[in-house]
Amino acid sequence: MTVLAFINAANIGTVIVRDRVIAGIGDAPPADAQVIDCKGRFLSAGLIDAGVFKADAAACLAGGITRVVLMPDRSPPLDDPALIEFAQRIGKPDVWVHPLAAATRGLEGLELAEIGLCMEAGAVGAATGRSGIADAGVMLRLMQYASGFGIVVVSHAEDAALIGDAVATSGEFATRLGLPSAPAFAESIIVARDLRLAEATGCRLHFRQVTTAESIELVRAAKARGIPVTCGVTPAHFLLNDQAVSGYRTFARLSPPLRHEDDRQAVLDGIVDGTIDLIASGHDPRTQEDKRLPFADAEPGMVGAETLLPLALTLAHDGRLSVAQVLERMTAAPARIFGLRGGRIDVGAPADLALIDPGAPWRIDADSGAASAGNTPFDGLPVQGRVVMTVKGGDIVWSL
Repeated sequence: MTVLAFINAANIGTVIVRDRVIAGIGDAPPADAQVIDCKGRFLSAGLIDAGVFKADAAACLAGGITRVVLMPDRSPPLDDPALIEFAQRIGKPDVWVHPLAAATRGLEGLELAEIGLCMEAGAVGAATGRSGIADAGVMLRLMQYASGFGIVVVSHAEDAALIGDAVATSGEFATRLGLPSAPAFAESIIVARDLRLAEATGCRLHFRQVTTAESIELVRAAKARGIPVTCGVTPAHFLLNDQAVSGYRTFARLSPPLRHEDDRQAVLDGIVDGTIDLIASGHDPRTQEDKRLPFADAEPGMVGAETLLPLALTLAHDGRLSVAQVLERMTAAPARIFGLRGGRIDVGAPADLALIDPGAPWRIDADSGAASAGNTPFDGLPVQGRVVMTVKGGDIVWSL
C-alpha cells in the first residue's frame, strides 16, 4: 500500500496518508512515503457534490470531487433497493456514489416508495426528484415517515401548477424574448409549504436549491425558529441572472430558471450569512440533441462538476468568504447533512483529498472539458482556481 506525505500545504502543513486513511497531521514524513510538495497550495478534503444527475467520473476527478450525492432521476428511477445498490457501484473505482432514494414510486408524486428498504441498501436520503411533489398530503406522509427514522428529505421547490410549461422567470426580460414564464414565487410557495410541514413533523428537510429572495428569507426565518432545514445552490444562481439567456442561449436553460438580479444578490447574501449551507454543481450532462433546439423546447440543465471549484472560489476572490469557508460549503457541510464519512481532514478520516491552487488562472472551454457533455453557460469564462491533484481512498486518481 502506497504511503503519501503531503508537505508544505498552506492551510495544514503536513498530512500523512496510509492504508487509505489519514494517518497523521503535522508529523514528519515516514521514510517509506511518496512525498508530494504542495508548494503552499491548499490541501482540502475531497469535494462532495450534493445533488448531481449523473456520476460523471472524469469530470468529478478533474474537479477534485471524490463523492457525489446522486439524484434519483434515472431510468428507471431509484425507487427500489436493488437500484440503490447498483447506483452505488456506478462510480467505482474512481468516485464514491451516494444515491438518494426516490421519495415516491416512479417519482410520480403519488405513492411513497420503499424508502426504508432503500435506506438499508445504502441511500443517504429521500428526494422528490426534478419536479417535486405537488400533493401536500403526500408530502406530509413522506415527512412523517422520514422523521420517524431520521431520514433527510430533499425537496425540489417549484409549484407545478404555476410553472406549467414555463422556461423563464416572469418579468420584463422574459416578456421581451417572448418566453413562457412563471413568477418567482412559484418557488417560495413550495418552500413555505414544506417548511410548515417540517415544523409540524420534525423532519430534516433539505432544499436542493433556493434561488429567490423570498425563499431565502423564509429559510432564514425558519432556521431562527429552530426548524431542521438546510439548503443549497449552484454557482449559476449566484453568478448569473435571467439576462444570461440573451440570444436564446439554451445552455442557460436551467431548472429552476435563472432569476432577477435582486434574487441573485439575495443568494449571495444567503451564502455569506450561512442561510445557504452548501454549494453544488447540479451536474446534468445534456446531449447536443437536447440543447440544440429552440429555447422553450431545450432540456434544462448544465454540466458543472469540473468547474464547481473555480466558480465557487469567485466568492473568495470577491472577498465575500475565505477560501476555507468556500471549501467548507463543498466538503464538511454536505458530509454533515447527508451523514457521509468524508469532507474533513482528521486523523482516521478517509484519504479523499484535493490539492488546490486557488489562484491558478484558466478559461472554461466547453469543448475540451472532461465532462461527458459540454452544456455549460460559462463557456469561455476566465476563472481562477484549479485542482492540481485528486486523491481517492489513498490513491492518486487524477493530476494536472
